[in-house]
Amino acid sequence: MTITVNGKEQEFIEGETIAMLMKRMNFIFPLVVVQMDGTTIPGSRIATTTIPKGSRVDIMHLISGG
Repeated sequence: MTITVNGKEQEFIEGETIAMLMKRMNFIFPLVVVQMDGTTIPGSRIATTTIPKGSRVDIMHLISGG
């Protein structure tokens, strides 16, 4: 089974949290917005929210500038 991350299929790992997924995929951005199956996940829940089989996860990094 797989999950979709930013439009690409990735291996599904039972019990994996969003934070674990981000580490596995080397996302090191300090500011991110995460949506799972169309629902925005609060930053305070990224470390504890597990990813169900077949989910679609979108991770967007925020940058500032002027």
